[in-house]
Amino acid sequence: MEFATFATRAEAIERTEADHATTWIVADLLADADEDLETVVRFLLGRVFPAHETCTIDVGPALCREAIAKAAGPNVDTADVEDRLADRGEIGAVAASYDLGGQRGLAAFSTDGADATVAVADVDDTLREIAAVEGDGSEGTKLDTLFGLFNRLDPPEATILARLVLGEMRLGVGEGTIRDAIAEAFLATESESGSAGEAPDDVDGAASGDGEAEATEDGKVVVRESDDVLAATDADVAAVERALQVTNDYGRVATIARDRGRSGLAEQRLVVGRPVQAMLAQAGTAADALEEWDRAAVETKFDGARVQVHYAPPANGDPPTDENTPSNGDVGPKLYSRNMDDVTEPLPEVVELIEDRVDVPVILDGEVVAVDADGDPLPFQEVLRRFRRKHDVDRMREEVDLRFHAFDCLHHDGTDLLDTSLATRHDRLREAVPDLAATLTLADDVETIEAIERRALEAGHEGIMLKDPESPYTPGDRGRNWLKRKPDVETLDLVVTGGEWGEGRRASLFGTFEVSVRVDRDDDDGNGTTHTDPRLEPVGKVATGITDERLASLTDRFDPLVRSEEGTTVAFDPQVVFEVGYEEIQRSPTYGSGYALRFPRFVGVREDKDVGDADTLARLERFADAQ
Repeated sequence: MEFATFATRAEAIERTEADHATTWIVADLLADADEDLETVVRFLLGRVFPAHETCTIDVGPALCREAIAKAAGPNVDTADVEDRLADRGEIGAVAASYDLGGQRGLAAFSTDGADATVAVADVDDTLREIAAVEGDGSEGTKLDTLFGLFNRLDPPEATILARLVLGEMRLGVGEGTIRDAIAEAFLATESESGSAGEAPDDVDGAASGDGEAEATEDGKVVVRESDDVLAATDADVAAVERALQVTNDYGRVATIARDRGRSGLAEQRLVVGRPVQAMLAQAGTAADALEEWDRAAVETKFDGARVQVHYAPPANGDPPTDENTPSNGDVGPKLYSRNMDDVTEPLPEVVELIEDRVDVPVILDGEVVAVDADGDPLPFQEVLRRFRRKHDVDRMREEVDLRFHAFDCLHHDGTDLLDTSLATRHDRLREAVPDLAATLTLADDVETIEAIERRALEAGHEGIMLKDPESPYTPGDRGRNWLKRKPDVETLDLVVTGGEWGEGRRASLFGTFEVSVRVDRDDDDGNGTTHTDPRLEPVGKVATGITDERLASLTDRFDPLVRSEEGTTVAFDPQVVFEVGYEEIQRSPTYGSGYALRFPRFVGVREDKDVGDADTLARLERFADAQ
């Protein structure tokens, strides 16, 4: 495929607003990509290499601007490029604004002297050539090579190249769009909306879907879509998604879908040495977890850096030839960060741990934590001192000690475990690394979960994770199967300073209670004596979480404490402390404290505390800042 064709189609994608129409155009482009399919997919995502590879072209904004300036001619310098960048806002528009072809030299021509057409493969080869350059003079070589490529391009092509070099494609095409387009182009069967790889009408170079299309003043293509535009089914998309999860290679999956269909996608497996995306968590409470799963798997949440471990120890026999079979010979240990960067070299003690303990191929998920001389966890920043280290690793190893905690097992001894339950995966984890496996406890009540959390916090860890014990491992997914535990309710101990009579059937009861924080101050009484006098400032009113029976009891208790009354509002002598739950602390001019509790809820009376033990304004402010 000519790079100019790719650039034109990319421009059409950028001008398209409707999601279904975008998917149609991308699917149409993939169907036409032929032998360049893998490269086209990567380019659409702004990548030169698959996500699981750690290679980069290592060209920064400054070098890219310099290459554009050099290609633009002797009267253009990087300052001019920077001025245009400030005016136009993005590097692709800047590159397109110059007549880059005016400086074409020998690099812009083929060996027979004819003006050469630039193909997608040419751009890919050149960028890979740039990535391979290293050592003294590498920056100059990268500059000359990139200049030569820019010099061969027309404005639409230069736009795409500049964005591609900096990983800023700006097409509105994400991984989800590519996934859907692969399914649409190669798996979808004919339906009312069309057939795979065959977009409907074309409007100004952009596929329009099966609805009516029109161009807006800014050149965007707006499509009025029907309810059924795409032919790909949920099963088609799921087949692509599954293959993407285990391969982490969108270009490869596109090629397999085209050449071998669903059966080829279904054959894809994890490969030791090829990292996949990490499964992620949402915030949630113990109550959320138990409501959704009946019981929760509870484990420590470590304040460290996520690490995916790949290892296939040496074994007898020849390594397998099937690329989907984990190698059984001398792979790793290789360690990858959450972003799939290779962090093996800075973490030699983790490498040693795995080599010493593992004798079968594994892929493990875990956390690296910095610890002090007593083995207690240190802040996350201490991990970072080691994590990106390329030099003086031995010295840094002496300064910052690390511990590896494994909490999941994706592959064990030739068996992929993604589709098995968390409980099953943890059993295999303990089989693989019994002394490195994090403790997993099943709980079916909030009290047990809170007790585990207290122990984790007392040990210096960040908290706990709550996981569905029956859930599979879904790479890259941030679903509800894993929850980062937040307290079911944050609480403060607050002084009750006022109230309001209720309404209706609660008219004879105090229905609302004003609660306040303590503001300590030193006051001079005018006689030369300074004494401490707690001042109380309100932070909200509590009316929820109290049963009628409890309200009657509280009314009896507060009735003798009424200091003054105006209408339905009363002021109490400050003698009782409530434990009050809340969702958030907000700044507010409504209350004297300057803050208000969002969704305050009565938890209980703190019989063990008096006014002097209540929470202070200073503590409230710290909580607010921590949010």
